[in-house]
Amino acid sequence: MSKQSILVLDFGGQYNQLIARRVRECNVYCEVKPYTMSLEDIRAFDPMGIIFTGGPNSVYDEKSPQVDPAIFELGVPVLGICYGCQLIAHNLGGRVTAATDDSAREYGKTETYYNTDCRLFKGLPKQGVSWMSHGDYMEKVPEGFQLVAHSDACPNVAICDETRGFYGVQFHPEVNHTEHGTDMIRNFLYEVCGAKGEWTMGDYCKTAIAQIREKVGSGKVLLALSGGVDSSVAAALLAEAVGSQLTCVFVDHGLMRKNEGDEVEAAFSKWDLNFVRVDAEARFLEKLAGVVEPESKRKIIGEEFIRVFEEEAKKIGRVDFLVQGTIYPDVIESGAGDAAVIKSHHNVGGLPDYVDFKEIIEPLRMLFKDEVRQLGRELGLPEYLVMRQPFPGPGLAIRIIGDITKEKADILRDADAIYREEIANAGLDRSINQYFAVLTNTRSVGVMGDGRTYDYTLALRAVTTSDFMTADWARIPYDVLDRVSVRIVNEVPNINRICYDITSKPPATIEWE
Repeated sequence: MSKQSILVLDFGGQYNQLIARRVRECNVYCEVKPYTMSLEDIRAFDPMGIIFTGGPNSVYDEKSPQVDPAIFELGVPVLGICYGCQLIAHNLGGRVTAATDDSAREYGKTETYYNTDCRLFKGLPKQGVSWMSHGDYMEKVPEGFQLVAHSDACPNVAICDETRGFYGVQFHPEVNHTEHGTDMIRNFLYEVCGAKGEWTMGDYCKTAIAQIREKVGSGKVLLALSGGVDSSVAAALLAEAVGSQLTCVFVDHGLMRKNEGDEVEAAFSKWDLNFVRVDAEARFLEKLAGVVEPESKRKIIGEEFIRVFEEEAKKIGRVDFLVQGTIYPDVIESGAGDAAVIKSHHNVGGLPDYVDFKEIIEPLRMLFKDEVRQLGRELGLPEYLVMRQPFPGPGLAIRIIGDITKEKADILRDADAIYREEIANAGLDRSINQYFAVLTNTRSVGVMGDGRTYDYTLALRAVTTSDFMTADWARIPYDVLDRVSVRIVNEVPNINRICYDITSKPPATIEWE
């Protein structure tokens, strides 16, 4: 590994991905590894600095995650955050106990006072709000360490041994609630570890292309292209690296948004690769006829997708590599550190069972979503593809409540396109994280011209979110909603009523089905 890398050791903290994000935002490469990483592997990684994350345990518990104390003899600077801070104290002769109310059990925003002579806080204000989340207390600070921050309730909010380059903070500098938190991380990287800040997406792109060429050699590569951001960027990267050795199979199930299939195909026309677009609309609609239950829809589409892909793969014959668009949050969620395994990820469920290939390539597995988008730009993918919103695999099938017909899919496509166009015209397309239309199964009476109508109700959904785990409904200005409503009712047949969904997640999910 390059000496210009940071190693983040994960102790099961909920913010570990965020720490890695902040380090990379400072133009320094880093990787999150489980705390069980051996000393030998750490030496081989050769980091210029190590960050210990937070975690839910107490360091003095026998079963709590620990590190090999020899890690402190490597001569590498260490920043411990929350649990990580207590781990440093615990290993180097300090004492950590459960906090009582008078010894600072702190949660949430806390006014904090910093000693700016310490390199971690160099050039920052002497006072600010930090985000605390700890139920333990450093009763005794290890020898050689100074106290460099305190709050009204807690005298030892941060400790440092500048000689050895060891720093510990009880708060979370990686979250937005901590004022100047990213600056503190930047100080650790640049002032303490001597980072040069050379990591850019352009460099990453060149390196990734070279690595893929070396790995693939003269082999054949197969990729299932969904048209989403991850699979599109993975396809562009492989196309750039191995060109005509790549076959992309794009299964168009007829449940995509308006013009989406054509846009995806157009985006890849600049590369010399085998682009196979399968028009499977009739086949999918036939399988879905009369099905109203959401889970059944998902299952039918998933299975049919695999059947179609399998048929295309058989035409190609043996391939050497299958590409998947797994990204870093998927890798971390699948069980780094001590956090419970949240979910196991396979973008193309079950495909490896019968497609004849030697190895899987996951070219985006070290990147976060915003980095994937940046890589897409580096590769020259159009902005409409790079900034594409999350779109469920079953597509419009789960945005049509009740049974699915081609007529309903076309109605929803047209209405959804108007909604998205007006959001973009109003300049709201970057501030709202996801927005789409849902064709409900409800019909109601309306009046159009002199006649009475009995037509569908369309629901509009728009949310703001940072992680899609929780989401708030977007406060779209009334005049924008009015324009959307007037246009849809006038331009799209069979819709005579528009509703706006004002439910957050939880209790509602983002999608309706």
